Amino acid sequence: MNVNAAVAAAAAIAGVLTGVIAMLAFRWSERDQARPTRSSLHTEAVLPPGVDTVLSVLRSSAVVLDEADEVVKASSAAYALGLVRGGRLAVEPMLKMARETRRDGEIRQVDLDLPRRGTGRGDALAVSARVAPLGSRLVLLLVEDMTEARRIEAVRRDFVANVSHELKTPVGALSLLSEAVLDAADDPEAVERFAGRMQYEATRLTSLVQELIDLSRVQNDDPLGDSEQVGVDELMGEAIDRCRQSAGSKQITLVAGRTSVGGTSTSGTADGGLHVWGNRSQLAAALGNLVENAVNYSPARTRVGIAGRRVAAPGGDFIEISVSDQGIGISERDKERVFERFYRVDPARSRATGGTGLGLAIVKHVAASHGGEVTVWSAEGQGSTFTLRLPEGGPGRSGAESQERRGGSPSEDVDEELEDFEEAADSLDEAGEADPADHAAQAGPGEPTGPAEPADPDQHRHRRGSSEPGDSASATRSGEPPPASRATPATPSSLSPSSPSPTSFSSPSPSPFTTPRGLLRAPETAPEVLP
Repeated sequence: MNVNAAVAAAAAIAGVLTGVIAMLAFRWSERDQARPTRSSLHTEAVLPPGVDTVLSVLRSSAVVLDEADEVVKASSAAYALGLVRGGRLAVEPMLKMARETRRDGEIRQVDLDLPRRGTGRGDALAVSARVAPLGSRLVLLLVEDMTEARRIEAVRRDFVANVSHELKTPVGALSLLSEAVLDAADDPEAVERFAGRMQYEATRLTSLVQELIDLSRVQNDDPLGDSEQVGVDELMGEAIDRCRQSAGSKQITLVAGRTSVGGTSTSGTADGGLHVWGNRSQLAAALGNLVENAVNYSPARTRVGIAGRRVAAPGGDFIEISVSDQGIGISERDKERVFERFYRVDPARSRATGGTGLGLAIVKHVAASHGGEVTVWSAEGQGSTFTLRLPEGGPGRSGAESQERRGGSPSEDVDEELEDFEEAADSLDEAGEADPADHAAQAGPGEPTGPAEPADPDQHRHRRGSSEPGDSASATRSGEPPPASRATPATPSSLSPSSPSPTSFSSPSPSPFTTPRGLLRAPETAPEVLP
C-alpha cells in the first residue's frame, strides 16, 4: 500500500513538473516570437494599420523606433546608409532628435553629413532627416539622401560661372576695343587694326554662343527628330572642306580614306558607300570638331588622316570614323577629362586658336544621342586618334531601327551628364585666361592686337570645337591639297611610307600611316592609320 502511494505521489509530482516546464517553454517561445529582429524588420503587429504599406513605397529611408529606442521597422535603404546597426539607430544626432520628438510630440528636421561606410572615400553623404510621432508610443524617422541633389546644384553653379567667365572675355575686349577706336578716330591705321581685333572677338563670341546652343540641342529629349540616312563620305568631305583653309595655312595635309570590314581599302561599295542614320547637321558638326581639333593641335607640315569602316557586331553593324593626327598628344590625366565642357589640354594653344573647350563635349553627346560612342587613343608628343562609332544606317535600315539601338537619350543619364561638368571651374583657372584689358594692351605700335590676319573672318572661324557644319573655306593656300581632292578619298598611293609616325606601338613600332587599317582601332589600343 505504501509502495502504491509513493508511486502515485511521484507520478503526480512528475506531471506537475512536466506541466510547469511546458508552460515555461510556451511562454519563452511567445517572447522570442514577439522580440523584433533585423531579418524580419521587426513585427508589424505594433505598427498602426497601413503604415507598413506606406513606408514600403517611400523613396526615403524609413526607421520606426519604439519607446525604448529599439528599431521596430527599418527599410533596406536605412541599412544601406548605415542608419541601423544591431537593431538600434546608429546616428546619435538622429537618436537625440527622436527622443525629443517622443517627449513633446513636435516634428523636427535636420541636415547632416554622414561618413560613407567602407568606401575609403573622404567625402560624406549629405542627408536630410525628419522625425515625427507615430501614434502614442512610436517615432517615425525619414531620411532623404541629398548628396546627388547637392552635387547637381553645385555643378550647375559652376557651369553658369564658367559660361559667364567665357562670355566676359570677348565682351570685355569688345568694349575696350570700341573705346580704342573712338580715341584713335584720327588714325586710320589704328582704327583698321582695332577693327580687325573687334572682328576677331565678335567671331569668337558668336562661336561660343553657337556652341552652347549646339550643346543644348544635342542634349534635348529627341535629338534625332530630323534624322535621315547620311553618307560617311559626304561627312568626311564636309569636315575636310571646313578645315582646309586652316590646314593649308600650317601646310598640314588632309588625307581621307575608307576601309571595309576586313580592313581592305575600297573606293566604293555595291550599296553606294558607308551610311549612318541620324541628324546630318549634328554628325557633320561632331566630325568637323574632331578634324578641327586635329589641325589646331598639330605642328606645321604634318598630316591629319580621316577614314571610315564597317565593323560587324551582334545586333547590327557599326560604322567607325577615325581622325588621327601627329600633334602634341594627350596625357593620361587629360584623357580622363578631355570630353568635359570647357576643359582644354593646352590652354595657351586653345586661346591662340580661339577654342572654347566645348567641341569634344559636343562630339560625345552627338555620339551618345545616335546610339554610339567616341573613344580616344593618344601618346604625348606623338599624336592622337579619336574614333566615332555609330550604328550603320545603310539601305534597308530604317530610322526606327537606329532609334531602337540608341537605347535612350543622353539627357536621361544624369550621372554621365554630371561627370562632364565636374571640375569645370578648376579647368578655367588652369587655362589662365588673360583679362580683357590685357587683350587690347598687349599689341605694340603698328601691330594687331589679335592673331595674324585679324581682318580675315574665315580664318578665325576655324577653332577648336566650332560647330558650324557648313563652314568651308574657299581660299587655297600654300601646301594645300588640290581642290579636286575635296570630294575624292585619298588612295593608298597618296600616303608616303616616309611620313612620320604620330603614335607609338609595341616593338617593333611600324609607322601608323603605312599600316593597313589606318585610324581604325579598338579603344585603348594603338591606332592603325589609313591604308
